[in-house]
Amino acid sequence: MTEHQTPSDSAHAPRQRPPAVFSDYVAMARPDHWIKHVFVVPGILAAMVLAPPSEGYDLWRIVGGFLSAMAIASANYVINEWLDAEQDAQHPTKSTRPAACKAVQPHFIYLECAVLAAIGLLIAWLIGPLFLIGSVAFLISGLIYNVPPLRVKDRLYLDSLIESVNNPIRMLLGWATISTVTAPPGSLLLAYWMGGAFLMTVKRYAEFREGSAKYGIEVLAEYRQSFARYTEQRLLLMSFLYGQLAAFFLGVFLIKYRIEYLLALPLLAILFTYYLRMALKGSDAAQAPEKLMREVPLLGLVALISVVLVVLSFVDIPALQYFMEPQLVGVH
Repeated sequence: MTEHQTPSDSAHAPRQRPPAVFSDYVAMARPDHWIKHVFVVPGILAAMVLAPPSEGYDLWRIVGGFLSAMAIASANYVINEWLDAEQDAQHPTKSTRPAACKAVQPHFIYLECAVLAAIGLLIAWLIGPLFLIGSVAFLISGLIYNVPPLRVKDRLYLDSLIESVNNPIRMLLGWATISTVTAPPGSLLLAYWMGGAFLMTVKRYAEFREGSAKYGIEVLAEYRQSFARYTEQRLLLMSFLYGQLAAFFLGVFLIKYRIEYLLALPLLAILFTYYLRMALKGSDAAQAPEKLMREVPLLGLVALISVVLVVLSFVDIPALQYFMEPQLVGVH
């Protein structure tokens, strides 16, 4: 400390950050988040049931689809972490991310992002036009979410809606690995979008509830500006709205395309309720979806739903057609 410095000056002096190494740039691509691409699988299964190709399935297209989606998602993660470095440095846990605590080089960031995006788009081009369109949308959604002047991650409500639009995009990508001549039904994409919005809003609720209690809203707002205007009530109400809309659009899809799936709706309602319960209990998995693999009861419920949907894909129940026709009960 020099003679002109005070203890307060020293406390607020810029901290010298160690230089980032290769592993830090790899970590910025967040390979641990690739588990989120499980949301591609329903698109694959839906296309197999509703639009199976006459020439059979191409395993390499499916594998390539996952690789492309992972590369583009990682490109978005890199630019996300780079632009969020100052905000993440204010967060109690995310301050350990490489861009927040290391001296990263901008030219390496731009190069990594460009290479990952180019790999993803090249594979997408090889798979087909529909997959390429979905991949471009995937990349653009990340830019809208992260990059000023739009940067909707700082805008009330739009943060969850735009982040969750990646869910229907992932479904489209999964579908496009199977069917090259049709697109998935709009009702299914909307249901997937609203379901994702429910998950993201519940995630915000869990972050807000725990973070405001531990650190205060001011600290949260330094990390994410939209938290300055959120309240627990707003987040719960919006999650309820998104859950309702997801159920509505899913019901439209099920009735139009395969009414047998209606039998799985109670299990899906239980799944949504269980996830909300996790947020209310302060589960880490509700705040970081990549940790969901540790939630054994949740995984068991997902596995049960998957089995039920597979069975209902091949079992016809003609009696369910009774519910497709108006029935008035006579009173004497």
